[in-house]
Amino acid sequence: MTPADTNILLVEDDEDINRLIADILQRQGYQVRRAFFGSEAQMCLEAFDYDIVLLDLMLPGIDGEDLIEEVRKSKIMPIIVVSAKTSASDKINALRLGADDFICKPFEKQELMARIEAQLRRYQEYSSVKQKKDKLVYKNLVLYTQAREAYVQGKSIALTQREFSILELLMSNPAKVFTRANIYESVWNEGFLGDDNTINVHISNLRSKLAAYDQGTEYIQTVWGIGFKLKGRESEL
Repeated sequence: MTPADTNILLVEDDEDINRLIADILQRQGYQVRRAFFGSEAQMCLEAFDYDIVLLDLMLPGIDGEDLIEEVRKSKIMPIIVVSAKTSASDKINALRLGADDFICKPFEKQELMARIEAQLRRYQEYSSVKQKKDKLVYKNLVLYTQAREAYVQGKSIALTQREFSILELLMSNPAKVFTRANIYESVWNEGFLGDDNTINVHISNLRSKLAAYDQGTEYIQTVWGIGFKLKGRESEL
């Protein structure tokens, strides 16, 4: 992600400091939305997604601590506090509420930029890993775990929720053999009562549906006396 693709929310009630930080960021090519009140920042966060938030603590209306706590109920982007509060207790409290870093005023331009770049780098790396996990690929089968969609050779395949969850479990652990009890407890979220037929029927249905779209390709292997796993080791996650 380039600076031009990076959206920053700057929340600072002091007009001069707000303008100074915005100018520093914009000269580096970042997209900056400026806010001066806690309530204004809250509305921005509800309406848009940002890659990072720079936040003063002493704000009119909703203060910075309350805003951090509210944001962390639903969003994971980095929050860097930039504040005139300098006590250890203020820093500890902000970090415990969910801030990722704390910069005391007055600050050095180079330090501010270095801390922003470090937080953005970590966030982008995390987002990249998460995105990969949201897409599971094995042979000609693709699962999109958030959308709960499955495709075989580019064609959508209709799966029940439990069929999808079984495939997701196997594809997330391509080298692991799952017993019927493992599968039942993971997918049904309840204790296994020894009914092998329930799992066998679901596996059989999955094999039939996959074969209808991709004849000749085996996806699920029976490990006799143990359970099931993906056929082969070609998985790419």
